[in-house]
Amino acid sequence: MNRLKQKYQNEIIPKLTKELQLDNTLAVPGLIKVVVSTAFKEDQHQDQAIDLAKKWLALMTGQLPKATVAKKSVASFNIREGDILGLQVTLRSDRMWEFIDKLISIALPRLRDFQGISLKGFDGHGNYTLGLTEQIIFPEIDYDTIGKVRGLQITFVTTTSNDKIARSLLEAIGMPFEKQEAYGEKK
Repeated sequence: MNRLKQKYQNEIIPKLTKELQLDNTLAVPGLIKVVVSTAFKEDQHQDQAIDLAKKWLALMTGQLPKATVAKKSVASFNIREGDILGLQVTLRSDRMWEFIDKLISIALPRLRDFQGISLKGFDGHGNYTLGLTEQIIFPEIDYDTIGKVRGLQITFVTTTSNDKIARSLLEAIGMPFEKQEAYGEKK
């Protein structure tokens, strides 16, 4: 069993049960899935760029990505119906916990001048989206083989619909949010 999943079951569930004053441990919020995605702006017609992105996204997540395609043609954006616009991976269960553990303990500390992740990524329904500007912070990615530095979006989908409860869940898991001063301003 993954160490983060074991920590969630043995330590975080009892802690959140007390903190949120819940009667039942099944009412404790949890993670449903993690969605990792990347987009192609100018490289959507280049098969080599798409193949390279598939390779590094599969290396990073441990699962093959799914291509997201355009549903309509838009002439002003030079997009035709069926063009690949991006890649997406949905992680659940053990792969999700392994990816989160790797993100928190290895990848995020490798960011330059890291002060914590923003609190503005909550969507009002208990989900959190984290945007990264480069994929090379993951140790599996070799800088010489990626072709181009691309950004990522990582979405954490939780079982709760409250942002405060979702934040307490992610903080308990170990997500390094930025520090806040007493008046709600950044430190």
